[in-house]
Amino acid sequence: MKKLLLIRHAKAEKETVGKDIDRPLKYIGMQDAAFMADRIKTEKIVPQLIITSPALRTKTTAEIFADHFKLPSPTPNKAIYEASRQTWLKLINQLPAEYDFIAIVGHNPGVNQILYYLTGDAREVHTSTVALIDFDTDDWAAISGDTGKLIYYSSPKE
Repeated sequence: MKKLLLIRHAKAEKETVGKDIDRPLKYIGMQDAAFMADRIKTEKIVPQLIITSPALRTKTTAEIFADHFKLPSPTPNKAIYEASRQTWLKLINQLPAEYDFIAIVGHNPGVNQILYYLTGDAREVHTSTVALIDFDTDDWAAISGDTGKLIYYSSPKE
Protein backbone atom coordinates (compact mmCIF):
# COMPACT_ATOMS: atom_id res chain seq x y z
CA MET A 1 0.00 0.00 0.00
CA LYS A 2 1.22 3.47 -0.91
CA LYS A 3 0.33 6.51 1.18
CA LEU A 4 0.54 10.13 0.11
CA LEU A 5 0.36 13.08 2.49
CA LEU A 6 -0.60 16.28 0.71
CA ILE A 7 0.35 19.44 2.60
CA ARG A 8 -0.55 22.94 1.50
CA HIS A 9 2.07 25.48 2.50
CA ALA A 10 1.43 27.61 5.57
CA LYS A 11 0.16 31.20 5.46
CA ALA A 12 2.57 33.45 3.56
CA GLU A 13 3.06 37.19 3.23
CA LYS A 14 0.78 38.67 0.55
CA GLU A 15 2.98 41.50 -0.63
CA THR A 16 6.69 41.30 -1.15
CA VAL A 17 9.15 43.38 -3.08
CA GLY A 18 10.45 40.37 -5.00
CA LYS A 19 8.91 37.53 -6.97
CA ASP A 20 6.02 35.30 -5.89
CA ILE A 21 8.39 32.35 -5.48
CA ASP A 22 10.28 34.31 -2.80
CA ARG A 23 7.31 35.10 -0.54
CA PRO A 24 8.12 34.12 3.08
CA LEU A 25 5.79 32.65 5.66
CA LYS A 26 4.02 34.91 8.11
CA TYR A 27 4.74 34.29 11.78
CA ILE A 28 1.26 32.76 12.16
CA GLY A 29 2.09 30.51 9.20
CA MET A 30 5.16 29.18 10.99
CA GLN A 31 3.06 28.56 14.10
CA ASP A 32 0.34 26.79 12.09
CA ALA A 33 2.86 24.55 10.32
CA ALA A 34 4.42 23.54 13.65
CA PHE A 35 0.96 22.94 15.13
CA MET A 36 -0.08 20.71 12.22
CA ALA A 37 3.21 18.80 12.26
CA ASP A 38 2.74 18.09 15.97
CA ARG A 39 -0.92 17.16 15.42
CA ILE A 40 -0.24 14.56 12.77
CA LYS A 41 2.85 13.25 14.55
CA THR A 42 0.58 12.57 17.55
CA GLU A 43 -1.69 10.64 15.15
CA LYS A 44 1.40 8.66 14.05
CA ILE A 45 1.16 10.08 10.53
CA VAL A 46 4.85 10.43 9.71
CA PRO A 47 6.08 10.06 6.12
CA GLN A 48 9.41 8.57 5.12
CA LEU A 49 10.27 11.42 2.75
CA ILE A 50 9.12 15.00 2.13
CA ILE A 51 9.19 16.55 -1.33
CA THR A 52 8.52 20.28 -1.73
CA SER A 53 8.06 23.04 -4.23
CA PRO A 54 11.14 25.29 -4.37
CA ALA A 55 9.09 28.36 -3.37
CA LEU A 56 10.30 29.86 -0.10
CA ARG A 57 6.92 29.43 1.63
CA THR A 58 6.68 25.73 0.75
CA LYS A 59 10.32 25.01 1.54
CA THR A 60 9.94 26.64 4.96
CA THR A 61 6.71 24.71 5.63
CA ALA A 62 8.40 21.45 4.56
CA GLU A 63 11.42 22.17 6.77
CA ILE A 64 9.17 22.73 9.78
CA PHE A 65 7.45 19.36 9.19
CA ALA A 66 10.79 17.59 8.58
CA ASP A 67 12.21 19.05 11.79
CA HIS A 68 9.20 17.89 13.84
CA PHE A 69 9.37 14.41 12.26
CA LYS A 70 13.17 14.17 12.61
CA LEU A 71 13.47 13.57 8.85
CA PRO A 72 16.23 14.64 6.47
CA SER A 73 15.89 17.96 4.66
CA PRO A 74 12.99 18.01 2.20
CA THR A 75 13.75 17.31 -1.46
CA PRO A 76 12.87 20.26 -3.72
CA ASN A 77 11.09 19.58 -7.01
CA LYS A 78 10.49 22.59 -9.27
CA ALA A 79 7.61 20.82 -11.08
CA ILE A 80 5.41 21.32 -7.98
CA TYR A 81 5.50 25.14 -8.25
CA GLU A 82 2.39 26.20 -10.22
CA ALA A 83 1.73 22.53 -11.09
CA SER A 84 -1.43 21.54 -12.92
CA ARG A 85 -3.34 18.40 -12.03
CA GLN A 86 -1.57 16.57 -14.87
CA THR A 87 1.84 17.65 -13.59
CA TRP A 88 0.91 16.53 -10.07
CA LEU A 89 -0.14 13.11 -11.37
CA LYS A 90 3.06 12.70 -13.40
CA LEU A 91 5.10 13.62 -10.31
CA ILE A 92 3.20 11.11 -8.14
CA ASN A 93 3.54 8.37 -10.75
CA GLN A 94 7.31 8.88 -10.72
CA LEU A 95 7.83 8.89 -6.94
CA PRO A 96 10.68 6.64 -5.76
CA ALA A 97 9.47 3.04 -5.45
CA GLU A 98 11.50 2.38 -2.31
CA TYR A 99 9.23 4.68 -0.30
CA ASP A 100 5.69 3.66 0.66
CA PHE A 101 4.75 6.91 2.43
CA ILE A 102 5.69 10.27 0.94
CA ALA A 103 4.59 13.82 1.77
CA ILE A 104 4.41 16.54 -0.86
CA VAL A 105 4.22 20.21 0.13
CA GLY A 106 2.63 22.35 -2.54
CA HIS A 107 0.29 25.15 -3.53
CA ASN A 108 -3.33 25.68 -4.43
CA PRO A 109 -5.10 25.23 -6.73
CA GLY A 110 -2.89 22.19 -7.43
CA VAL A 111 -3.24 20.52 -4.01
CA ASN A 112 -7.01 20.95 -4.10
CA GLN A 113 -7.26 19.62 -7.68
CA ILE A 114 -5.10 16.53 -7.15
CA LEU A 115 -6.88 15.68 -3.88
CA TYR A 116 -10.23 15.70 -5.67
CA TYR A 117 -8.88 13.85 -8.72
CA LEU A 118 -7.31 11.05 -6.66
CA THR A 119 -10.15 10.60 -4.15
CA GLY A 120 -13.30 12.18 -5.54
CA ASP A 121 -13.52 13.98 -2.19
CA ALA A 122 -14.06 17.75 -2.63
CA ARG A 123 -12.53 19.67 0.26
CA GLU A 124 -11.42 23.20 0.97
CA VAL A 125 -7.65 23.11 1.24
CA HIS A 126 -6.69 26.10 3.36
CA THR A 127 -3.11 26.95 4.25
CA SER A 128 -1.41 24.33 6.46
CA THR A 129 -4.07 21.72 5.60
CA VAL A 130 -2.95 18.09 5.49
CA ALA A 131 -4.69 15.27 3.64
CA LEU A 132 -3.62 11.63 3.88
CA ILE A 133 -4.53 9.39 0.97
CA ASP A 134 -4.28 5.60 0.95
CA PHE A 135 -3.83 3.68 -2.29
CA ASP A 136 -4.47 -0.04 -2.68
CA THR A 137 -1.33 -0.52 -4.77
CA ASP A 138 2.39 -1.02 -4.29
CA ASP A 139 3.24 0.94 -7.43
CA TRP A 140 3.20 4.73 -7.63
CA ALA A 141 2.80 4.45 -11.42
CA ALA A 142 -0.57 2.70 -10.96
CA ILE A 143 -2.11 5.73 -9.22
CA SER A 144 -4.69 7.65 -11.23
CA GLY A 145 -8.12 9.24 -10.85
CA ASP A 146 -10.32 7.85 -8.07
CA THR A 147 -7.73 5.26 -6.98
CA GLY A 148 -7.15 6.79 -3.55
CA LYS A 149 -9.13 6.98 -0.34
CA LEU A 150 -8.94 10.05 1.89
CA ILE A 151 -8.31 8.64 5.37
CA TYR A 152 -7.27 11.75 7.28
CA TYR A 153 -7.91 15.45 6.70
CA SER A 154 -7.14 18.32 9.04
CA SER A 155 -6.33 22.01 9.10
CA PRO A 156 -5.46 24.49 11.86
CA LYS A 157 -9.04 25.81 11.63
CA GLU A 158 -10.49 22.47 12.81
